[in-house]
Amino acid sequence: MSPRVLVVDDDPDVREMLVQALTFSGFDVTDAPDAVAALAVLGSDGTDVVLLDVMMPGLDGFDLVQLVRRRDPDLPVLFLSGRDAVDDRVRGLRLGADDYVTKPFSTVEVVARIEAVLRRRTAPGPAPDADDGVLRCADLLLDPAHHRVERAGAPVALSPTEFRLLALLLEHRGRVVSKGQILDQVWGYGFGGETNVVERFVSNLRRKVDDGHPALIRTVRGFGYAVRAPEA
Repeated sequence: MSPRVLVVDDDPDVREMLVQALTFSGFDVTDAPDAVAALAVLGSDGTDVVLLDVMMPGLDGFDLVQLVRRRDPDLPVLFLSGRDAVDDRVRGLRLGADDYVTKPFSTVEVVARIEAVLRRRTAPGPAPDADDGVLRCADLLLDPAHHRVERAGAPVALSPTEFRLLALLLEHRGRVVSKGQILDQVWGYGFGGETNVVERFVSNLRRKVDDGHPALIRTVRGFGYAVRAPEA
């Protein structure tokens, strides 16, 4: 099941932009124009993360995050606000927000920040098969315990870095993994190599995994990469 995101902003253009970008990235998105509508959604829907504006009519975002925290102390909340003063950012974080992003923002960055906060809180994404820890998509198999990869029953030889990259994509099977998340998870925060390292490794991985088979490794332009089964 895709993580469910609630977007709360009184600007319909901002809501539409975020709904489109997040839906394209594999999230299940609901939007609300104000705090009252947001509380109604939160009372009836199993939301996984909230994106919240500060300046709204009636209850503002600072009021709403406090109400959310009383009802669910563990629900991830990210502010997306034009109020970029240090005092506002500090206030939002101290009231219980997990992150604070100032407008104007990049939707790619917002997606990456949602992924990061969900990793910290709930480690989302399709889990390995419960019985043996093997990751699968269509006829592609990755066995972490034995460092084994097969495509259509034939072994696929991968370098350790290619193996980690493929494992990350399979762990998020069906969802987009951003370039930043790949750099974080595969190379670590301290990586300082070429800026196109992700593209090069994905290209190598495609050559080894997809050549001669229906493509599983997809590029989602402007967002990242995903492993998805071929459409029937």
